[in-house]
Amino acid sequence: MGEYMNEWVDTDVRQKQDRRSIMTLLKVFLLGSVMYLLMTFLVKTFYQDNPDQMEWQVREVYNQKFIQSLIDSNNTYRQQVLSKLGGPDITEAKKVNGHIWQVFFYRTQLKESDGFTTREECTALLFKDDNLVSVGPIAYEQYNEIL
Repeated sequence: MGEYMNEWVDTDVRQKQDRRSIMTLLKVFLLGSVMYLLMTFLVKTFYQDNPDQMEWQVREVYNQKFIQSLIDSNNTYRQQVLSKLGGPDITEAKKVNGHIWQVFFYRTQLKESDGFTTREECTALLFKDDNLVSVGPIAYEQYNEIL
């Protein structure tokens, strides 16, 4: 009978140890998950993208995504674009009938890796008196039609 009692005690001790191990693993997993979520929140909240510090491939994608978001937005100002994308790769401007027209070109698709950025590799943004009025190929066409 003493032999059975020792087995029962050993089994009980092992079960308690197993429960402690599982609880420890669960605590470590939960702590890790909370830390991951906290770090993700902090990065998304406080990290500011800086196009000037990006590699060209990353910057093209960044430009594409931001410019795509402009298509659906209203009341976008030149300064908002400049603060988000930095200076344009190519720019043109003219003053007609008291209005200042500016077209910014941001590179969004590399055609030839030659060290030069061309209009064909860029997406155009047209501003009238600092307000965004057109995006894409039509923007440069509209700019050229302004007399």
